[in-house]
Amino acid sequence: MNKINPKKLINSKWTAINPIKKEKHFVVTDVQFDEDAVVVSCIIEAVLTGRLFPILWQDLKDNNQWEHGWK
Repeated sequence: MNKINPKKLINSKWTAINPIKKEKHFVVTDVQFDEDAVVVSCIIEAVLTGRLFPILWQDLKDNNQWEHGWK
């Protein structure tokens, strides 16, 4: 399980274990917090094409889906 601090998500780099629409490398470009500092939305951007994808930030903790950094 990847350990993630939600406050440090922005600009973090991730590699998809199973590529999404033929894209493998992503950067977290936007994280929105509510008034209690809970993440309410997270957006990742594909490095190759610049396409944006909404994601549940908790999914990044799953080693079967995501690997921290670009591999």
